[in-house]
This record gives sequence, C-alpha cells and structure tokens, in this order.
Amino acid sequence: MSQTLVAGIDSSTQSCKVVVRDAETGRLRRFGQAPHPPGTEVDPAAWWDALQVAVAAAGGLDDVAAVAVGGQQHGLVALDAHGAVIRPALLWNDTRSADAAADLTAELGRALGTGTADGPAAWAAATGTVPVASLTATKLRWLADHEPDNAARVAAVALPHDWLTWRLAGGAGLEDLVTDRSEASGTGYYDPAAGQYRRDLLARALRRGADDVVLPRVLGPAQPAGRGDGAAGLGHLVLGPGAGDNAAAALGLGMRGGDVAISVGTSGVVSAVAPEPVQDPSGLVAGFADATGAFLPLAVTLNASRVLDAAAALLGVDHRALSDLALAAPPGADGLTLVPYLEGERTPNLPRATGSLLGLSVASMTPAHVARAAVEGMLSGLADGLDALRAQRVPVERVHLIGGGARSRAVRAIAPAVLGRPVLVPEPGEYVADGAARQAAWVLAGTAEPPAWRISTVRTWEAAPTPEVRERYAARRHLVAERG
Repeated sequence: MSQTLVAGIDSSTQSCKVVVRDAETGRLRRFGQAPHPPGTEVDPAAWWDALQVAVAAAGGLDDVAAVAVGGQQHGLVALDAHGAVIRPALLWNDTRSADAAADLTAELGRALGTGTADGPAAWAAATGTVPVASLTATKLRWLADHEPDNAARVAAVALPHDWLTWRLAGGAGLEDLVTDRSEASGTGYYDPAAGQYRRDLLARALRRGADDVVLPRVLGPAQPAGRGDGAAGLGHLVLGPGAGDNAAAALGLGMRGGDVAISVGTSGVVSAVAPEPVQDPSGLVAGFADATGAFLPLAVTLNASRVLDAAAALLGVDHRALSDLALAAPPGADGLTLVPYLEGERTPNLPRATGSLLGLSVASMTPAHVARAAVEGMLSGLADGLDALRAQRVPVERVHLIGGGARSRAVRAIAPAVLGRPVLVPEPGEYVADGAARQAAWVLAGTAEPPAWRISTVRTWEAAPTPEVRERYAARRHLVAERG
C-alpha cells in the first residue's frame, strides 16, 4: 500500500537539510543535506543552490505530496520591482545595524512625545520586540543610511524562508510572496498580538513612505501557500506556509503550554509555548508568535555552540575530547568563569562586547578547567534567558535541551546543574525540518490540529544544582570590553 509522503526543509545559517516523512505516522523515509557558505551576509542564490543539492540527496520530491520550509529568522532579502535580489542578504547574526537599532528605539519614544527613554516600551507594545541588531527592521535602517541607492530600489522585503517558498512556487510576481505569523513576528514591523503589519514602523526603518513596499501575505498555521512551480516539475507539490526556525522546532518537538526548549545551535535560543502574547520592555524576551496560532516568547544569545567550537580550537581538541575535559574538572571550575560574548551579544543587548575569562589561578589554569568554564559559561547565558521568560510570567514546566550542542555529553550532564532543574533531551534529530514536514502534513490533512507524530525518544538528565556557578557568572558578566 502506497503512503503519502511530505517533506520538510530546514534552511539554517550553516546548511540546508531536507527530511522526507510519512504524512500519517511521521516515519522518516529519506534525508539530505548541503552546506551554506559562511559569513553574515549571503547571496540568497546560495540557499537555492544548496536546496537543490539537499533535495537530490534526499531522493527528490517526485513522490512527495507537500513541502514546507523552516528557516533562519530576521535575515533581510531585499527585492526590486522585478523580483531580483538587490544585495546579499544580511543575516540575523550580522551586527552592523546595532546603531540603527538604538536610533529606531529612541526615535519612537520621541515621536510619541514621551522621550527616548520610553522607546523600548513603545516598541514592545507595538511589535512585542525591542529593536536589536538581529531584527529585519534595523537592517533596513542600516541599508537606508549606508546604501541609500539600494534602499531606494526596495520594492519588496522577504525573509529567508519567505524567499525560498516563493522560489519553490516559481518566483513570479511579488504579490505571491507569503509567510506565517512566526516569521513575520521577527521582522520588527509586525504586531503578533493584533496579527498585522505596522507599515508606519517599516516606513520609519526605510526613512521613506512604505505603503507601496510589498510584504509577504501572512498565512494561517495550516493554510496552503499554493503549489510548486509546474515549469520546474514541482506542480504536484502543495506548499505549506512555513515558519521561522524556532517555531518549526517547537512544532517538530510537539511542544505544548509549559514546555520550554533550550536550543544550543549557532545561536542559543530559550523559547516557550504561551497562550498569550508577551511584551517585554526590557528587550530580553522577544514576543514572537508560534506556528500553531499561539505565541512563542523567546530569548536569544548570539553565542552558543560557537563557544564550544572556539574552546575546542583553543585547546587543540575535538568536541568529544572537549567534553571529556570539561567533565574531568570540578563543578565551578575552581572559580574560573568564561563570559562568552565572543561575537557580541543579544541577550543582554551588547552587540560590540567581547568575551572574558576571569578567575584564573594556578589551580584553574588547566585545559580541563577552561573546558568546564566554557560549558558552564555558555549554559549560564542560556539560564539567564530562562530567568527572563519566568520574569514575564511564562509558565515553565518541562525543559527540553536540543540543537547540535546538545550532542555533547558535557552539555547534557552540566545543564541540569546550571539550570537547577532536570532537562529532557530528545534523541538527536532535525527538529526544524521535522516541524516543517509536520506542517506540510497538516496542510494536506486540513484538520484543526497537526498530526500526532511521535518521532523521538526522550531521556531525562539530572544533577545536583550548582547555584554558585550562576552567582559567580552574574557577578562577572558585566566585566567585558567592547570591540574597537
């Protein structure tokens, strides 16, 4: 008996991954992957090329009924009136728009007549998010200030997943661009509580009228986005609306209210499913929407698995050896603390910060202690994000540890000690791509709820809490220098 197949695409910072799964059960049938080029600005054509390679490695889409895309958030894909990409996309981790973020925040407070100090609260009320360098709106302001000729050509603004969905559909008219609530809520000019774009904020970012700028139509969680490009042999495909990567991962994990996911990827993300929108004027928590019709408040750190990468390179070991070293050192690393702001930071908002290694002594100046400090420092930053969610009264009942960094035995073992609670670790998987595939199956089914897949076993990790690690980190995290 033939089975209906669906595909999910994860177009992340580092690579494109494609899973093909059974629409009813979620059983994995095929998988493919291809790398993306490095850097913080990338020609979107590279994403499309990687998608072709990953699809081919996954056995193609000829027998697949539906597909959806989960993608890295915030990246600016600026299109001209003909649909051509104007310049390489500025990715979420490009911090050149830090000054633009500060300017936009202050300007809105002044525009409301309440003063620059009220800007953060005004932005949080308008969009659920206070501008930081990651957001699309700040990148548009940078474009207006530094590349005015390019800014003047902007006829449409898409994000990575929007653009890929559009290309899968044939990339015809700009009016065919679509997105979903989760992706739109990462732009800085969409109000997830009201479910509408704020074109006044888009115009503020561009420093010009924006009524004629095409923005992707925001689709519902399981609303079809059309069909694939018939000329490319994809006309049989039903397209899902897709989602931002964190929302797709939450859908892939089957998260529900009270669940928190701590993702240790290129960035660190602490996200939770919540029934009501969150508006945090401190800017620590971004009040995003999720892929089911609820909300996904989250806190993001720029430095997660890259901290482990850097520590391994410093010590001249691979990740397995780094893990062994970290577990060989005592909890707290004899007072050694790594403040891991290696590429600036987003939570807290310190885009120009550098990292610091503090508390060196004869006892702690060993490879094992440095390895332990790297893991504990990275996890302490994520624990700060968890505290920020709690401060916004987001329910925290179960904590899931996911992402590439969660493959580290040291991360799994030390996380419950630093977080002060047990953590649930699903078996390694492609949760973003899985969530996109689950959405594709949902679109096909046309049901009120997504299909009830069970595609991962979960192990609980526990450890004695080490509150002294967090206390020492809190006392030292402000002792950082700024770049240039």
